Amino acid sequence: MSNTEDIAERKMQFLFALRSKGVTDKRVLTAMENIDRGPFIRGHFADRAYEDTPLPIACGQTISQPSVVGLMTQALKINPRDTVLEVGTGSGYQAAILSQLARRVYTVDRFKRLATEAAAIFRQQDLTNITTLIADGSFGLPDQAPFDRILVTAAAEDPPGPLLAQLKIGGIMVLPVGQSNTVQSLIRVTRSEFGYDYDELRPVRFVPLVEGLGRDTE
Repeated sequence: MSNTEDIAERKMQFLFALRSKGVTDKRVLTAMENIDRGPFIRGHFADRAYEDTPLPIACGQTISQPSVVGLMTQALKINPRDTVLEVGTGSGYQAAILSQLARRVYTVDRFKRLATEAAAIFRQQDLTNITTLIADGSFGLPDQAPFDRILVTAAAEDPPGPLLAQLKIGGIMVLPVGQSNTVQSLIRVTRSEFGYDYDELRPVRFVPLVEGLGRDTE
């Protein structure tokens, strides 16, 4: 089998794994077929890009397993005209998926290195509807608020108040909630005129949501 055939086979298995884990939304599956996970993983783990597993990246962070990326994206129920805020750029893979589904994506990371490297990949792949910022994502982006959708890729003990406040009426936020050293719950928050409704989706494990800017170390 040639290298090209091998990659094609692994990509097919990758999509099958997504469906088997519950990612059934056709738009989400198409987005994950269009965005190659490979460029977002560097170094020793590059050959594991098509496995459904989380992998380490720089600055002590991780790239989530694809099925979790798919399930979180699916839970957001993104419309084509939506503006989305992502807190925790990481490798940039999740933002790239979101860019296929929304009108505009703002993605924020506390590590300059991660934000810079992700932005470079976005430029290489001509993903022009993503704005990458270095900032403390726990405070959101007040200047760009409100948002139709908010996705948080790090675990807080409770949904951060500034993020809740920056969600439009009718908007949806998906985030992991719980102590960082235990299994957390992925929840969906829907804002109505009367307050916030919470749905618990599944157990997950994410790095903690930390306030302040990070030091760019390995």
